[in-house]
Amino acid sequence: MTVSVIMPAYNSSQYIGESIESVLNQTYRDLELLITDDNSGDNTCAIIEEYIKKDDRIRLFRHNENRGGALARSTAIDNASGRFIAFCDSDDLWVPEKLEKQIAFMAENNYEFTFAPYYIISEEGKELGLSTTRSKVSYTDILRTCDIGCLTAVYDRSVLGNMHMANIRKRHDYTLWLRILRKIPYAYSYHEPLGYYRLRSYSISGNKFKTMYYIWKVYREVEQIPFFKSIWYIVLYSMYGLRKYLPLYRKK
Repeated sequence: MTVSVIMPAYNSSQYIGESIESVLNQTYRDLELLITDDNSGDNTCAIIEEYIKKDDRIRLFRHNENRGGALARSTAIDNASGRFIAFCDSDDLWVPEKLEKQIAFMAENNYEFTFAPYYIISEEGKELGLSTTRSKVSYTDILRTCDIGCLTAVYDRSVLGNMHMANIRKRHDYTLWLRILRKIPYAYSYHEPLGYYRLRSYSISGNKFKTMYYIWKVYREVEQIPFFKSIWYIVLYSMYGLRKYLPLYRKK
């Protein structure tokens, strides 16, 4: 059962080598890595091409203009051949057994969509904390707070078909989880951390306000949730985000 790993890249030369290696070094070998370069201005493509010379499971697609992460992922998904779609961003990392454990978990339980806890690391790779998850989540659950980290998400394309993220600049991954959970009752979490999410400096800065703005756009424009109900969800989401990141502020 082939897994198609989707990796968008934009000016990713600092970290993309580590990310590629964490995918290629999986104990689960039946995979392809589809990377879409979103018109980088650095040597991201040159790094990718060096890895292509060493491993023919990598395919590179290029945008001739910067189109954003959602469309970069869509390009890769539309060219994927695997039964399963998995996601790894160009600055995140997987544990070596990630796919082996997660695909077995899905096969044994007949799950169509799964995710997992993950470690949070600094830009330099220092471990900062652990993002925990509930054992399963529904559409309504993730409107209140989203447990699903993009770097751990895997869905079964043989059941769900090609699913794409809404074309917004931020939180487009969230729109995909919501779309999937409109089709099936639950997403299920594996019980162990399976990846490392790199927390960049802009992730815990004033851009949190911008992130919440895009969550609001998801509620109102993508999901078309009524105004006052959206206010309730944004309050819940904000409270969870504060609890999640306060320990990381203390560690920095």
